[in-house]
Amino acid sequence: MLALLRVAAIFAMVGGAVVVGLMVWPVGREPAPITLTGDVNRGAYLARASGCIACHTDATGGGVPLAGGAPLETRFGVFYPPNLTTDPVHGIGDWTVEDFARAVRQGISPDGEPYFPTFTYPFYANFSDQQIADLWAAFRTVPPVPVPAPEHEAPFPVSQRWGLKLWRAAFLTRPETAPVDGRSAAWNRGRELVRGAAHCGACHTPRNLAGARLRAAVFAGSGDLPGGGTAPSLKPADLRAEGWTVANLAFALRTGVMPDGDAFGGSMGEVVQGGTAFLTDADLTAMATYLLDSE
Repeated sequence: MLALLRVAAIFAMVGGAVVVGLMVWPVGREPAPITLTGDVNRGAYLARASGCIACHTDATGGGVPLAGGAPLETRFGVFYPPNLTTDPVHGIGDWTVEDFARAVRQGISPDGEPYFPTFTYPFYANFSDQQIADLWAAFRTVPPVPVPAPEHEAPFPVSQRWGLKLWRAAFLTRPETAPVDGRSAAWNRGRELVRGAAHCGACHTPRNLAGARLRAAVFAGSGDLPGGGTAPSLKPADLRAEGWTVANLAFALRTGVMPDGDAFGGSMGEVVQGGTAFLTDADLTAMATYLLDSE
């Protein structure tokens, strides 16, 4: 009996040491200084393409733009997108551009804590310094809103952010946005948007038990969206079978109106209303071109 107690004590000490190690284990990397001058208009456009307004505005509750989003109800808990206004207490008003770059590209807060992957930072990892500077310039124009976003409602052990370090080590990958030789400029631009800023795969890809996207099933659709929603397959063959063409898909991304005359609802309706409706015709055509002929 004494031997068993000693073994249990050893395991407890080892386990405790592992947990403490994870808690102090730094993640991410310190971003290099960004000294580029940002363009507000380019930044606002990229923010729309990236879904910032749609996610960080509680439209259903009459919230102020970017002051904090509607709840994301998932099987891991309820998560609330934070306040992105220039309020120095409840928003990002006291951040530096380097803090912003680290958050957007790495999913790490200014105090070094990892963000929950409900934030779609994995899709933004390839943003250039110029794109970060543009976004930052745009966000600096947002009036402060001194209202905190609600606290996340995540049960133990999901609530323990140090566990996200293991999740990141196991599942975090960079988006595949680089141009592909032999493809048209429109196709490559569509690939950059679809796999990057527009983060279509966040909703249209199934996930494993840990909530990570299944890389072997990219764009295969998902039946487990926040709030119990679903997202159809974006595989080219499936899109064509549903009657989608480059022209009507680009039109739907602009207006929310599908080929059969029905309108997008739920989260896709919000994506259009807060994001893709503001993109240029060229970019919408590029996205449609890529989706109907993706890898």
